[in-house]
Amino acid sequence: MNTILITGCSSGFGLETARYFLDRDWTVIATMRTPNPDVLPASERLRILPLDVTDTASIAAVVEAAGPIDALVNNAGVGLLNAVEGVSMDQAREVFETNTLGTIATTQAFLPQFRERRAGVVVNVTSTVTLRPLHLLSVYTASKAAVNAFTESMALELEPFGVRARLVLPGLAPDTAFGANARARMGMAIPEPYAGIAAQVFAGFENPGEITRPTDVAEAVWQAVTDPASPMRTYAGADAVAWSKAV
Repeated sequence: MNTILITGCSSGFGLETARYFLDRDWTVIATMRTPNPDVLPASERLRILPLDVTDTASIAAVVEAAGPIDALVNNAGVGLLNAVEGVSMDQAREVFETNTLGTIATTQAFLPQFRERRAGVVVNVTSTVTLRPLHLLSVYTASKAAVNAFTESMALELEPFGVRARLVLPGLAPDTAFGANARARMGMAIPEPYAGIAAQVFAGFENPGEITRPTDVAEAVWQAVTDPASPMRTYAGADAVAWSKAV
């Protein structure tokens, strides 16, 4: 029976992806910074483990507890929406520690078992904001664009060992709690000179048009994990697909 470990499963993309794989008879290890067993249906094929991707000891503990896995999905992340002038270096570091370095560290911890078995796949969930410049997203975009570059280069290193690395790039997902959580954690103290730009950005959020739903991401991750011929980048959501064709 195949086993997948997914980070950031308390809500949104990670939660839906965990459900998706459970429904298809995979063993799922769902990790959360604060484990909550109530968010997923009870199953003999489900394990919920604590994981803080910014904590080396936490990563080592989850590798030990998880045992052998067939796929790793790095989905855990935090958001940040602000002008550069409004971003403190502590906030910038937190975004990169979670989104970029957390992904690298978690991947690095699981790679030895994949390499030794000459099998396995790493799927990193980033964002289509990396496809074009957008207002108020410079730091967040940089953290995700770094993961894109990391994954594509790493894939070359892993190919001789029979290990795959792939990217899933979602679009705007207003149905998830990600945006609200980001504002609560990172703050929204946008400098006054940028208030007009911010108003335009928030107005756009009110009428986004095509969007990405959590099920779109789950389906994209499934393809990336189960199809050896899947492309390096899989775009998840109608808006993500449209953006990919426009660049």
